[in-house]
Amino acid sequence: MRLILSRSIILLTLLTIPNLLITSILKAQVLPGSMRAAEYFPLLKDKKVGLVVNQTSVLGKMHLVDTLKHCGYFVAKIFAPEHGFRGDKEAGKEIKNSIDKKTKLPIVSLYGEHKKPSQEDMQGIDVMVFDIQDVGCRFYTYLSTLHYLMEACAESKVPLLVLDRPNPNGYYIDGPVLDSNFKSFVGMHPVPIVYGMSIGEYAKMINGEHWLKGGIQCSLNVIPCYNYKHDTWYVPPIPPSPNLRTIESIYLYPSLCLFEGTDVSVGRGTDKPFEIIGKPGFEKGRITFKPKSIKGIADNPPYEGVECKGFPLTQFCNSFIKPSCRIYLLWLQGFYLESDTTKFFNPFFDKLAGTDKLRKDIMTKRTVDQIYQSWEPQLIEFSKVRAKYLIYPDFGD
Repeated sequence: MRLILSRSIILLTLLTIPNLLITSILKAQVLPGSMRAAEYFPLLKDKKVGLVVNQTSVLGKMHLVDTLKHCGYFVAKIFAPEHGFRGDKEAGKEIKNSIDKKTKLPIVSLYGEHKKPSQEDMQGIDVMVFDIQDVGCRFYTYLSTLHYLMEACAESKVPLLVLDRPNPNGYYIDGPVLDSNFKSFVGMHPVPIVYGMSIGEYAKMINGEHWLKGGIQCSLNVIPCYNYKHDTWYVPPIPPSPNLRTIESIYLYPSLCLFEGTDVSVGRGTDKPFEIIGKPGFEKGRITFKPKSIKGIADNPPYEGVECKGFPLTQFCNSFIKPSCRIYLLWLQGFYLESDTTKFFNPFFDKLAGTDKLRKDIMTKRTVDQIYQSWEPQLIEFSKVRAKYLIYPDFGD
């Protein structure tokens, strides 16, 4: 414990050095907002702090909760998003209120009976801190958690502090813009699937575009990342969720998550989730895999115990997906054409796509280029909105 604490003190000492000296010490290193303690520690002094955090919320090698407690700040409650405070719950699994065994702090679930902090949850909190690694996709539910948190903060008049983090998919925008008729917890705002913004920039957009209920706004303060640009290739040091374990899975996620609304497996229950795709009886596949139940990662995954045939995508991701700056649709189109088309899509697909148009375009065999072109007018309009809230130099600048 003494060794851990001493490392924390050394780290915090570095973080109180003026920014010009940080520049000479760290040179080109990209740092998340959580590392800029000098910018936000004074805002927490003598306050009862609520934290919306998970396993990615680290400051150096220490969790933000532990760092704040070691430094004498009063942490009142922890609020847990999908996958839980420790990031050990599978996708979609309900999180329950509990007491954290290590810190003895109360954990309030934001992915269970309710997804918005209640007035009772907000009692006894002077300031709320949000520090979670995002992956830059509209259907990643941390965005919806942020929305409801901002709404609760606005209603309770509690200021919100967002410790910004780089977006590993922040170097492009693409995909259909969400139609409000398809609004859900996997898509709440009129943005494309890949929106090219950090979580702090996105929070500013929620506030500035009056997307909260009744057009209210919360008192928002974003602590920026250090030395980040939108064309920075950023690799999160900690997996942001149980099935996004590698940077390749993060790059593939915008394209592959759409398959969760189909009868195709994305490799849940294997050692390559979101890096392989396939299904039983798919004759054109080059590899086989058999999903199995993995506690906390993939309980009862699709096609559990059934051999699937499909494709490995890791190498293709590095050679094509990463530099293409596009959602890859040929896989979706190809599997549809080789499937029983009456059973291929399920109702979840339109929620993930944020529209029914993509499904209809695939069903009517529009070309991939035609589908991309259909997105362009709304992407241009979104780009104008997005530009108002950018904190960092944009890609292409």
